[in-house]
Amino acid sequence: MASRIDYYDDPDAPAANSLVPSVNVIVTNEAGDVLMIRRSDNDNWAVPGGAIDLGESLPQAAVRETLEETGIRCEITGLAGTYTDPRHVILYTSNGEVRQEFSIVLTARYVEGSLRESEESREVRWVPRGEIGSLAMDRSMRMRIEHFLAGTGLPHIG
Repeated sequence: MASRIDYYDDPDAPAANSLVPSVNVIVTNEAGDVLMIRRSDNDNWAVPGGAIDLGESLPQAAVRETLEETGIRCEITGLAGTYTDPRHVILYTSNGEVRQEFSIVLTARYVEGSLRESEESREVRWVPRGEIGSLAMDRSMRMRIEHFLAGTGLPHIG
């Protein structure tokens, strides 16, 4: 099975050969729980997201990716931050692509749907905020969620 390997500030990391605008979505329900997936490509927990396709807007990509990966339809409510650190690269073993990080993180609220897994998510859950810290995830994803949970209301620019 193809996998995803994240490198951060690693001198042994492969050189980036691609830059792909992507979106992550921090979806919350009425209880304030966060929608999270356990990725099938690296077994880490993350919020839904993926590449923005040609012909779609950032909010359209966010809603589409969330629905595809989780079965949940959401409504975009705001901007949590931008993450473009060139020290973070992602190797996709299926094709040798090495992406430099470029992710825009949006916030959203649950609208409808039922949790379901997909090819990209082996588990999907609503996670209470107090339990997020105990989940295995890449440092970049943890940072994104922690910025959101800090509750400053200001987007992170980085």
